[in-house]
Amino acid sequence: MFASNAVHRVATGTMPPPPVTPLATRLARLVLAALTVVVLVFAWYEAEMNPAQLVRDAGNMATLGADFLRPDFTYWDLYFDSMLETLAIAIWGTLLAVIAGIPLGVMSADNVVPGWVAFGVRRVMDACRAINELVFALIFIAAVGLGPFAGVLALFIHTTGVVAKLFSEAVEAIDPAPVEGIRGTGGTWLQEIIFGVLPQVLPLWISYALYRFESNVRSATVLGIVGGGGIGMIFNDTMRSFQYSQASAILIVVIITVSLLDMLSQRIRKRYI
Repeated sequence: MFASNAVHRVATGTMPPPPVTPLATRLARLVLAALTVVVLVFAWYEAEMNPAQLVRDAGNMATLGADFLRPDFTYWDLYFDSMLETLAIAIWGTLLAVIAGIPLGVMSADNVVPGWVAFGVRRVMDACRAINELVFALIFIAAVGLGPFAGVLALFIHTTGVVAKLFSEAVEAIDPAPVEGIRGTGGTWLQEIIFGVLPQVLPLWISYALYRFESNVRSATVLGIVGGGGIGMIFNDTMRSFQYSQASAILIVVIITVSLLDMLSQRIRKRYI
């Protein structure tokens, strides 16, 4: 019956008109579109986008590409040792950040601590995340000198801000029933965290920690460029001395290492988490 009525309305042209978008909504969409165009144009000029330069410098790019296609592994033992140093920087930077991020992540979750505590801790963690690892590396290089220790400290501070935020979001998404049950039996706040919160968030926390370790291996490579130790220092030296074949070999070592770590991390997640 309802289907026949609908067919009849279509046949007789009595279908209700489509809803009319309010004028204010249409104007808002136009303003948003115009602002988007303005921002893109402004960013284009601020970034000095110049596609024609790619054509003008095609010869230099071809020479660079040809050298990169002939990787030189003459100093492979040096690359290997430097990559181990980079891994050590990432391991300790991540480990220290996770250790610090556990209590800070809990104190950033407003469902388990008072709101004013969570607000204050979050702002401190925002500051840690807002400053890039490279900036922290430059600061710690001035404080403790060149080398891997400065890289560890830089990764530690920045990664603490990242994992604390991820950990707090996991805590805020828990099922409150176990926590309320422990509280109802007279449990302390610490018991609520240990027995009500941690069992729910621990698998996710481990996954986040593994992901940040993978990311920190890449970041540790870049930190070496500014003097934070590891294979990045050698890569910077080879690029500045125009030894592109050796730079290509270093990049291959980094790519293989990161790929192996990614596969290992994926296997750990699937089997144990």
